[in-house]
Amino acid sequence: MTTDKDNPDNEVLCHCSGTKRGQIRALFLEGRDLEGISRWTGALTGCGGCEWDIEWYLKELKEEGAGAAPSSAAEPPAGDSPEAPAEES
Repeated sequence: MTTDKDNPDNEVLCHCSGTKRGQIRALFLEGRDLEGISRWTGALTGCGGCEWDIEWYLKELKEEGAGAAPSSAAEPPAGDSPEAPAEES
């Protein structure tokens, strides 16, 4: 029988914030980087003991190609950006 505890996504990588491996993977797949993950979860803002584990896990995800977001992932979709102001004559 598999339990929740056996699920690798339930492994806590940051004990100060309670951030789990699955949360980090989900945020990475949304295109967030280390800083964005830290802001969203509070990871890396306490004792700092999780820094190596989280950086290693993100490197592993990148190498697997999991959710490798295009560099434009942080930019708004075309058509959603404000128009440039009209020039006055």
